[in-house]
Amino acid sequence: MATKTYLNFIDGEWAKSDSEETFADINPANFREVIGFFQASTLSDLERAIVSAATAFEKWRFSSLSEREEIFRKAIVLLEQRKEKLALELTREEGKTLQESHKEILSAINEMRFQVGQARRFLSEPGTSGRRDIVCYSVRQPLGVVSIITPWNFPVNVPCRKITPALMAGNTVVFKPASFTPLSGLMLVEILIEAGIPKGVLNFITGKGSEIGDRMVTHPLIKAVSFTGSTEVGMKICQQAPLHMAKVQLEMGGKNPMVVLEDADLELAVKDAISAGYACSGQWCTSTSRLILHREIAEQFLDLLVDEVRKIKVGDGLDPKTTMGPVAGEEQLKKITSYIELGKKEGAKLIFGGKRLTGYRYDRGFFIEPAIFTQVKPEMKIAQEEIFGPVLSVMAVDSFNEALKVANAVKHGLSSSIYTRDLVRAMEFVNKSEVGLTHINLPTSFKEPQLPFGGIKLSGYGIPEAGRSGIEFFTENKSIYINPGSENTE
Repeated sequence: MATKTYLNFIDGEWAKSDSEETFADINPANFREVIGFFQASTLSDLERAIVSAATAFEKWRFSSLSEREEIFRKAIVLLEQRKEKLALELTREEGKTLQESHKEILSAINEMRFQVGQARRFLSEPGTSGRRDIVCYSVRQPLGVVSIITPWNFPVNVPCRKITPALMAGNTVVFKPASFTPLSGLMLVEILIEAGIPKGVLNFITGKGSEIGDRMVTHPLIKAVSFTGSTEVGMKICQQAPLHMAKVQLEMGGKNPMVVLEDADLELAVKDAISAGYACSGQWCTSTSRLILHREIAEQFLDLLVDEVRKIKVGDGLDPKTTMGPVAGEEQLKKITSYIELGKKEGAKLIFGGKRLTGYRYDRGFFIEPAIFTQVKPEMKIAQEEIFGPVLSVMAVDSFNEALKVANAVKHGLSSSIYTRDLVRAMEFVNKSEVGLTHINLPTSFKEPQLPFGGIKLSGYGIPEAGRSGIEFFTENKSIYINPGSENTE
C-alpha cells in the first residue's frame, strides 16, 4: 500500500504546499518505515494561513463562550473515543512506549478540560467602584492571530495545552508542529475540525522551522507566539517578536536536579529517578538529568539504581515488553552519544550503559542504552548542558547547603526535586531552588493542569503555560466603568 501524503489545513481547506515538495515522517524504531509524507511549506503557504486566521478573527472574536465550549467538549469526547488510535500513531511517530503515549493522551484531555473551564472563570471579573453610582468590571479580550509552535516530545499534550486556551479566549491560530511528529498534530487538528472549528480559525502548516519559523514570529499580523523547544530557538524568538510588539511565551530546556539527602526514602527516590530520568528516553524538558546525592547514602543509592536500570527493556515502543523506546531520530542519537563521549573525556566515570544498541532488534532504529555517569563535577558540560537523552549525571555532596548550591549552579531553571523526611530542609529547598516548579518527594517530571508550567533563567520566558496563566497569556485586559446616569428623583 502506498504511503499517504498529508496536506496543510489553511482557510478551512486541505491543501498542498506551493513548493510541491514533501518530507518523510520516519518511525524512529524502524527508520525504513515511512509513516507519511508531509508538506514542505513555503512563506507563501504561511502567508495564506496567517491572512486566513486574521480574516476569521473578525468573526470568531465575537463568538459566544458557550459556542467555543461546545466545540471543545465535542473534541474531548472525540479524543477519548480515539485515544487508542492516537496512542498507537504517537508511538510509531515519536518512539515512546504505548504506556507513555496513553498517559500523554490522558494528560492532553485533562489539559483541554481544565482550560475550557478556566475560560469561563477567567474572562470576566466583577469590580467594586469607590462611588456608589458607578458600575465597574474587567474583561479579558483576545489578541488576534497567534503562532503555536510545538515540540516533538509531547506532540499531543503540548498543542492541547496551548491551542485550547488560545481559541477559548477568542484568538485564531496558526499551528506548526515539530517535523519529527507532524501526524500527531494533524490528528488533533482533525478532531477539532470534526468538533466544529469554523473556517480559518485554526490553520495547520508543516515544514522546516528554518523556512517558515522566523515569519511565524515576525509577521506583523501575529500578535503572540507560544513556543516550546530549544533554548537557542527560544532566545531568537525573544529577540524578534518584540520588534512588532508581539507577546512571547517560551518553554525551553532544563537541566533538572534531583537531590537525595541522607534521610530520604531511597526506594522511592530510586523509583522516581528511573521514571523521571528514562521515561521517553530522557526526552522530557522536565526529565531528571542530575542526581545530587548526599555522600552518606550515595553508594547504597547507586547500587539500588543500577539494579533497577538493568531491568529496563529497550525496544520498539509498540512491544508491550518495552519499557524504554528509541530516541526520536538520528540527529538526536548523535547528540546524545557525543555528550556521552564528552563526559568520558571530561573525567566522569560511565558505570552503566551509554552505547548504541545493535543487532536484529535494533539495527533499523535509534536505540541507546540508558546511561549513568558518576564522579561528575558540577562544572563539567554533562552537568551543565541539556543532553535530552537517557543520561543521568551523579554528583556526591557532603551537606544540604552544598546540594542546594550545586542544584542551582546551572543556566537552566525549569524543575527540581528533593527527597528527605526533614520538612525544614525540604521547605528551605523549595524557597531557594531556582526553578519554575519544584517538588518534595516527587519526580521532577510531575505536573498537573491546574497550576502554571514554565521555567526561569534559560528555561522560560513570559507568562507560563497551563493553570490560570494559560489563558491569561492569550488575552489583554480591558476595564469598564459605567455611570448609568443621574438618579431619578421623581
